[in-house]
Amino acid sequence: MKILPLHSDIKKYLAKRALDKKFEKQRNLFEINPFYPGLNTELLEPREMKIWSFRVDKKYRALFIFHDKETIEIIDVNNHYH
Repeated sequence: MKILPLHSDIKKYLAKRALDKKFEKQRNLFEINPFYPGLNTELLEPREMKIWSFRVDKKYRALFIFHDKETIEIIDVNNHYH
């Protein structure tokens, strides 16, 4: 699975919250297996918008969209419970 380069705002968000290393670990797992159980990858509601997420840690999730079967773009990282 190919992940497009992160937008600078997302990089800043990760750095500000000291999530850089956690994100990279999860990103590497995602690239090997997007549905690795520890990622808790899921299609979000409303499903017709086709926005997915995977876990960065217990508090944060990365939201992404598929560009094709092999390429995704991370569109946001946010506090899952906020």
